Amino acid sequence: MKKIAVVILNWNGSNLLEQFLPSVIAFSDEATIYVADNASTDTSIEVIQNQFPTVKIIQNTGNFGFAKGYNEALKFVEEEYYALVNSDIEVTENWLVPILQIFENQPATAIIQPKLLDFKKKTHFEYAGGAGGFIDKFGYPFCRGRIFDTIEEDLHQYDDEIEIFWATGACFFIRKDVYRKLNGFDDDFFAHQEEIDLCWRAFNLGYTIKYTPKSIVYHVGGATLNDGNPRKTFLNFRNSLLMLTKNLPKNQLFPVIFMRLCLDGLAGIQFILKGKFKHCWAIIKSHFAFYTLVNQIYKKRNAKQNPNYYKINSIVFRYFIKNGKVFAKIFNNSLV
Repeated sequence: MKKIAVVILNWNGSNLLEQFLPSVIAFSDEATIYVADNASTDTSIEVIQNQFPTVKIIQNTGNFGFAKGYNEALKFVEEEYYALVNSDIEVTENWLVPILQIFENQPATAIIQPKLLDFKKKTHFEYAGGAGGFIDKFGYPFCRGRIFDTIEEDLHQYDDEIEIFWATGACFFIRKDVYRKLNGFDDDFFAHQEEIDLCWRAFNLGYTIKYTPKSIVYHVGGATLNDGNPRKTFLNFRNSLLMLTKNLPKNQLFPVIFMRLCLDGLAGIQFILKGKFKHCWAIIKSHFAFYTLVNQIYKKRNAKQNPNYYKINSIVFRYFIKNGKVFAKIFNNSLV
């Protein structure tokens, strides 16, 4: 058995499979390749069977979203390391080699992210993960190479292997035993920020998360749910609150969530001023959904929470008030 399993979650993405599976097959000799299908109603299964017969198919019984979709599929995958790869990812030659080297030589490293560049503009980082993710005190995620909507050109400024706080779910490597110890992604999230939650839970247990620039992939982004969809706004705002409830140190839980609710209100006002009323309504609905789930989510808290989860009090203040748009200038290399 090969040590690594490349697992691509799919739902009605036959066109994406036709476009991107060839690069995965061509450059993944070190891996067994799976497509985990979330009960697609298009021709996805036929495309795989007819055009990519070496790819193994796992058929979920419903459209379970990202979190439960992977949880159900990975019950049947026994390789030592998982590579969870979006269906809109183009991989590059030898992309798996540095990942395997880190896993084999650094036993404390549980999760790894490659360099994520934009498929549509390959000179630049991609929104979903850039060169590795961090989080501020109020649960706002940001990346080296991308803070809010400011995306940097890749000028090799982040070509160092470092510890990060979270790895992007667009191309997410994790040891099988750690994934199972953490009970995988949280099904309640459905999609969006479940990978940050998983990384935070790993961090609380003392595991290390790494970024390596030696593995490079290109991501389309928004192929399933684009930024203009209020559903994405709803999931991001709700899941951020769920993640904070699960993982914040107990003495920070109430003040941080209270402040985050206030900041969400300001975000809603911004949407109104921009005429994006559906997105404001999505934030309101996300808060009501959070209140509905908060008790059951609170029960999922680990016994231990690490208070050193953030390196900066507020990325919102740095970005919007101090006009800090670029990671390296904000932190002046002090973060890492």
